[in-house]
Amino acid sequence: MAYLVLANGDVYEGTRIGAKGDCIGEIVFTTGMVGYLETLTDPSYAGQIIIQTFPMIGNYGVIPEDFEGKSACRGYVVRELCDAPSNFRSRYDLDTYLRENGIPGICGVDTRQLTRVIRESGVMNAMICDTLPDTLDAIRAYKVGKVVNEVSVSEPHTYPACGQARYRVALLDYGAKHNIIRSLQSRGCDTTVYPARTTASVILQGHYDGLMLSNGPGDPEENVYEIGQLRELIGKLPIFGICLGHQLTALAMGGRTIKLKYGHRGGNQPVRELKSGRTYITSQNHGYAVVTDSLKGTGTETWRNANDGSCEGMAYPGKNCETVQFHPEACSGPKDTGFLFDRFLEMMNAAKGENHAEG
Repeated sequence: MAYLVLANGDVYEGTRIGAKGDCIGEIVFTTGMVGYLETLTDPSYAGQIIIQTFPMIGNYGVIPEDFEGKSACRGYVVRELCDAPSNFRSRYDLDTYLRENGIPGICGVDTRQLTRVIRESGVMNAMICDTLPDTLDAIRAYKVGKVVNEVSVSEPHTYPACGQARYRVALLDYGAKHNIIRSLQSRGCDTTVYPARTTASVILQGHYDGLMLSNGPGDPEENVYEIGQLRELIGKLPIFGICLGHQLTALAMGGRTIKLKYGHRGGNQPVRELKSGRTYITSQNHGYAVVTDSLKGTGTETWRNANDGSCEGMAYPGKNCETVQFHPEACSGPKDTGFLFDRFLEMMNAAKGENHAEG
């Protein structure tokens, strides 16, 4: 027997899975039908307890080659955990992964009802435990704070391009998914990953063709130092930002961010490209959004969420800088917007041409 206790006092009984011990975190839901491995290994879930809305999880086991990073989530909630996975690539079962990585979990709870509660009440904190707590004070007091540096690399690493190297890219790691790196490598980019707190001068001294800003967890406004460094980098070289990178860029340009009621998490989020009018299905994982109006006269909204109208992309005229809220590398998820990496290459190529002409 185990319990999931919400900050509003609701209690769900279930069966303990994963690691022993209690955990408290911000509870969020993701709507992906597949990709539970990528979800569990996405550093953007740092400080959070994940609910999988799809009823059966673990049916294709654990495939280390599909990991996106080191798991940083606090806990895991599923309706039914498959204990007999079937896939030729599977190494072992999901419960073993949870135990080996210290992730407490609970199964046998009504995840559809849980999701309804969060959709109506908004994101809240929760606790997975074996014994009901006497009070809700510790649950309500928890805050996801200053998690970017916990999930970032501690020192730079360089990943060579696949085939002939065409560009050199610096990637600021705020909690980067591995497929961002692979997406750059496959397009001929030697990619050097830097810790989140790397100074602007270090990046500029590297004479890179472009700068990639990764996804990551937590409240973007907490990252005051990182925002300050971005302010010194914008306009100095081509920049492409994803998710948290999108939010930090907006803050560096004088904009604002807000916390969404329950965020966007899953591989089925529709976004509309405003220039073409075309709608794409995207993969997303975020709880904050950029306030478009806060960037009037500075940035131009380029993408918009087709469900709630929130900002999904910005361009900064004259700065050679574009960012999106969703994940064009989408692993797992739809590959519809992978062309945005090609646009980043076009930005770098154009900048190379301008520099050559000036030379």
